[in-house]
Formats: sequence, C-alpha cells, structure tokens
Amino acid sequence: MNIVNFRLNSFVKTVLDALNNIVTDYKPAVFASSLAAEDMVLTDLILRNNFDINIFTLNTGRLHSETLNMLNKIYLTYKYKIKVYYPLNSEVNNYIFKNGINAFYDSVQMRKKCCYIRKVKPLKKALIGNKSWITGQRRTQSITRSNLVLKEKDIIHNGIIKFNPLYNWLEKDIWNYINTYNVPYNTLYDNGYLSIGCEPCTRPTEKGKDIRSGRWWWENSNIKECGLHVLDGKLIRIKSQKGI
Repeated sequence: MNIVNFRLNSFVKTVLDALNNIVTDYKPAVFASSLAAEDMVLTDLILRNNFDINIFTLNTGRLHSETLNMLNKIYLTYKYKIKVYYPLNSEVNNYIFKNGINAFYDSVQMRKKCCYIRKVKPLKKALIGNKSWITGQRRTQSITRSNLVLKEKDIIHNGIIKFNPLYNWLEKDIWNYINTYNVPYNTLYDNGYLSIGCEPCTRPTEKGKDIRSGRWWWENSNIKECGLHVLDGKLIRIKSQKGI
C-alpha cells in the first residue's frame, strides 16, 4: 500500500469511528450537507455504511443549477432523497421589497441579514429535535475555521453537539477520496470553484488564494461566515477526541 492510500485509509477509519460513536451516543443525529465536495465525502461514508443519520440541505433560492442538480445525482447514485429546507417566502420577499434583490452587496450587515433569512433560520428548523449535527467543515478552508476540532457544543443552537469529522482533512484528501470511490460532485469544481455557495455570492477561486476567497469576495477575509457556523465565544470546543 502506498503512502497516499495509507493516509486515506487511516483518515477514513477515523471518520467511520466518529460516525459510529455519534449514532451510538448522540442520536438523533443529522448531517447538514451543502452538497459541496467535503459533504459528498461524508454523504458517501454515511450512506454506503448505512449509518442512521438523516441528511438535509438548505435551498436558499439562489443556488447554482449545478448545485441543485446534486440532489438528483445523489438519488441516482445512492437511492437516497435528501431532505430540503427552504426559507420563508414572506421573509425573503420582505427583504427584497425593503432592500432590493441584491442588497447583500451593499454591506456586511445586509449580507448577513440575507444569510440569516435564507440559511440560518432554515437550519434552526432542521436541527429541532436532534441531539447532534454533523458538518463538512475543515481547518484549511479559511482563517475563520483554522481552530476547528472534532466535537463542539454549539451554544447558539441550544447547546446541540456539533461534529466536524473532516476537520483535519486537506483538500487533496477530499479529492483523493472522491476519485478513489467515484463519488459524484458538483461540476462547478471543474470550472475553478473551490467553495460553492449562492450563485451571486460565489465566483471561481483565484490561484494562490484560500479556498473560500471566492465567497463574498468583496468582504474582508476574516468575516467570511454566513452565520451557520459560529465562531469562538458562541461554542465550546471539546478538544479531547477520546470517547466522543
């Protein structure tokens, strides 16, 4: 076995152990998928190994068609239907009426308000009744995620336990898994997108920049979060990885 495969197998085993512990001790558990490459790795691991973890995604109403097409790809590959949560039409329409359809370009405050309506509130609904939620976040995605650990207590979301099983995976690990196991992925990655969000807020990543630099590119790099994943002070990082 070469070094690359040994590394991948070791990483996969660690994630499978984490998922097994989650379904043993932290059910009901849900996986919040953005349908990105990282999340497709977790989707494959969850569905291929029949873990009792429900998977959902958030349709903001402004996603790329390529992203929405992932729902069909997942069904065709795994015969699994991802549950989709939507923002309230009344809140979206009120935001647009008062501020304009693309008001998120005007200020960080307006952008975060849009994210709150289209992402954060639907997430809160999706997490109701669950003991834990799983994400595809990784440390190397951006400066705002550099201190990620496997397990966190999310104070913002009523103290729910949050798991980031891929927190220490590198970009090359993600694509090694996808290529090794023929996992479906968003074709926007083939066009230079390294992080994919809503269509008007995402563009291809410039060479040499961090992965999430194509997200909200008009803002400072240290504030590039939408509110789904809170920063230090809104969660308790549980640094021990034993007995999760």
